[in-house]
Amino acid sequence: MKKLRKSTDNTVTSLKRKPTADEADNEDTLIEEEDTLVMLKDETPLDEYEQDSSDEEDVDNTIGDVPLRWYDQYDHVGYTRDAKKILKGASRDEIDSFLEKVENPDFWRTVIRKTTGQEVKLSDEDIDVIVRLSQGKFPTRNADLDAPWLDFFTRDVLDMPLSSRPEHKRSFVPSRIEALKVAKLVDHIKRGFIKLDEKPLEKPRFYMLWKEDGTTDEMRRLYRPQPAPKLRLPGHAESYKPPLEYLPTEAERARHEQQLEENGSARPLPRLHDSLRSVPAYPDFISERFERCLNLYLCPRKTVTKTQLSGPEELLPELPDKRDLQPYPTHCNQVYTGHKNIVRTLSIDPSGQLFASGSDDRTLKIWEVATGRCLKTIEFKDAVTAVAWNPNPKLSVVAAAAGKRIYMVNHGVGDRAAAANTDGVFRTPPERDDTTIKSQKVGCAWRKASEGEWAQGLRLTINISRQCKQVTWHAKGDYFATVAPDAGNTSVLIHQMSRWRSQMPFRKTQRAQAAAFHPLRPYFFVATQNHVKVFNLVKQELSKKLAGGAKWISSLAIHPRGDNLAIGSYDRRVHWFDLDLSKLPCHRLRFHGQAVRQVAFHKRYPLMASCGDDGKIMVYHAKVFNDLMKNALVLPVKVLKGHSLYDDLGVLDVAFHPEQPWALSAGADGTVRLWI
Repeated sequence: MKKLRKSTDNTVTSLKRKPTADEADNEDTLIEEEDTLVMLKDETPLDEYEQDSSDEEDVDNTIGDVPLRWYDQYDHVGYTRDAKKILKGASRDEIDSFLEKVENPDFWRTVIRKTTGQEVKLSDEDIDVIVRLSQGKFPTRNADLDAPWLDFFTRDVLDMPLSSRPEHKRSFVPSRIEALKVAKLVDHIKRGFIKLDEKPLEKPRFYMLWKEDGTTDEMRRLYRPQPAPKLRLPGHAESYKPPLEYLPTEAERARHEQQLEENGSARPLPRLHDSLRSVPAYPDFISERFERCLNLYLCPRKTVTKTQLSGPEELLPELPDKRDLQPYPTHCNQVYTGHKNIVRTLSIDPSGQLFASGSDDRTLKIWEVATGRCLKTIEFKDAVTAVAWNPNPKLSVVAAAAGKRIYMVNHGVGDRAAAANTDGVFRTPPERDDTTIKSQKVGCAWRKASEGEWAQGLRLTINISRQCKQVTWHAKGDYFATVAPDAGNTSVLIHQMSRWRSQMPFRKTQRAQAAAFHPLRPYFFVATQNHVKVFNLVKQELSKKLAGGAKWISSLAIHPRGDNLAIGSYDRRVHWFDLDLSKLPCHRLRFHGQAVRQVAFHKRYPLMASCGDDGKIMVYHAKVFNDLMKNALVLPVKVLKGHSLYDDLGVLDVAFHPEQPWALSAGADGTVRLWI
């Protein structure tokens, strides 16, 4: 490479090369090189001319593996090897990009390098590589796909390594895991678990199949070989000269031939021969011996060991200890007194701070769970038969059924914002100017409360044709269903609180006893006198019909997961159904002496409770497994007694606390009890 020097007038003059001694001897090689002038437009250091002229394209960003977003607020994107800043390129807007696209014919092959911000023009070879890769071909055209594979590494140990990479540091450090393994092996050798001197036993290739040959025990095929079944010994019928009474008659010969035709095999008939020499060869001898060998070789035999039982108690399944099934309510903590007659129903607030109770003394009371205070009392014209708290925590609504009317009550206790929001829902009827909305087909009327009722806490009144027995809410808190067993076709009605509308889902006469919404899916459960029907609300069809086996169903409860349900009946039974398993109950529980009034599930704990007219509250451990192959575990764990009987009635309603393993029960003695 020629050495260049830079002149003052921006020219670079090449110096004359001095000939060497060898060149001086040869006159032909002594050629004078003339000076050449190179015009330069900018002042470039001398050392840069010793490199390639395309150094602008070889600018390398030395910031390493660093996100470029760290340089968003700077005017450069990194540094070169000479610690010089790499300035960002001028940003273009859409107009400049469009003009560049029109004027520059190579705009389509120009890309911007992110690390340096330079515009790089792709060559024809680069474009060809990109096109071939997009088509799924090999990057280069000259590649030989059928060339033999060159294996650079081999399994043979070479004298010199293939790479000069030094060994890793961990190869010089003793392995702690290997040291522990070696110490463990040494300990086993010392204890005698590992014996180095013993040789492994060689099993013979051929051995006796059914018995040992009398030399060693290793010749056995099994540790406890089973003897081959013995053949039946020959009798008088197989004799060559049997007694005369064993010889068959003509009828027996005909029967024998018929068995041969039907079954294809039969025992040979005895024959009379003069001597043993006159006995012919048995034609089925080879086939019978072959079948015998097949039976010995192919048919497995197993020793059936009899189970030794010390008593009938061992046949019972192993049940877990009651201490392992805690927590569950065990004793009465508080008694809520204030009603003057039978308390038929109760419902707990979703937060667990309050609960409502309805009684035959025509009152609805709002209680505080912790203190036992009665915060509010609302009087009605008829006995309160059903109470249901709205599950929506943003609304303070309690639905109460008294006689032929369903009342929407804003108790106004607790959160003031929820009470104000509830009043805004009931203040004006939706899409109507009048205060009464009637439905002739359903047979119910919606009426806004008067000023006196509004001050008392009543917000809305729904008139139905018969006395209501149950009120149940949907999980979202807008729809609710009412059950009136004596109402015929309208025994089950579904109402929408936000639109003040009612609908009759069934046309046929169904004497419904209880109803419930599925907690997760659009299914609706209706319990008639003997069956439980599951309806699909989306498809509007009957999905499943469960045969409860009960004479008269009284109550219905759905598990929080929705795959199991329990029903109580007046014939003193509680039936557990698995909807994915069968239409018949998988558990039948009979622990009550009188009619079962109510069943309930806990939302968080695996608990179920049932109450009846015998004054008892049965608490069950009801665990549902995620494994579909396991059945639900239902075990009675506690019997709660405390309510006294009145007029052959005991405990009429039971409900679990939404957060704690507590239970509330309403009895015919006019009290409500808290069990913890």
